Amino acid sequence: MAAAPFLGVLMLDTRFPRLPGDIGHPHTFGFPVRRQVVAGASAQRVVRQRAQGLLQPFISAALQLVEEGAAAISTSCGFLALHQPPLQAALPVPVWSSSLLKLAELPAGCVGVVTVDAQALTPEHLRAVGAPPGVPVAGLLPGSRLQRCLIGDEPELDAANAEAEVVDAALRLLQQAGPLDHIVLECTNMPPYAAAVHAATGATVHDIATVLAERWSAL
Repeated sequence: MAAAPFLGVLMLDTRFPRLPGDIGHPHTFGFPVRRQVVAGASAQRVVRQRAQGLLQPFISAALQLVEEGAAAISTSCGFLALHQPPLQAALPVPVWSSSLLKLAELPAGCVGVVTVDAQALTPEHLRAVGAPPGVPVAGLLPGSRLQRCLIGDEPELDAANAEAEVVDAALRLLQQAGPLDHIVLECTNMPPYAAAVHAATGATVHDIATVLAERWSAL
């Protein structure tokens, strides 16, 4: 009997804690998932250095997962949206690199993005996933504790503080853009705080967990 198909997730090479809801937590998804760490793919390199020199290692790891039975591929960093086109071109299965893919499905003018690093998230990242121009973006405050934990790969995470910092970014997004019907959380480590963001903003919150669940069920 053939093994059941699974979602292959290309994981960054990190040590920071992963809470329930995080793409790396073993109980986040209600369908089969297999994860593959891409050696040397630190958050610093992927977020702030645009994954320079890492595209081929990501493709190689993805091809290995496909050979093992992956029916689709995702990644554990929303900034890999920048490489959605070459990843999809190299692989024979659907590639869902980032929650930012959701932007192309939502009405322009009604959606904004919360990201781990607003300075590093460029229009080029958004164009690569078909997002409309001018999507408002707000990020964690530079040097904030959660940003340091994730990009600096620190071994401890304060969940209550992390939730407060993500909610703060979402509220600043609304101050900047006005009322929004939808908020997309770019960072794959932010789904644990989605309910708090919804409670604070009233917006429908989309993240890597919701996007992957939708696409897997439609596959």
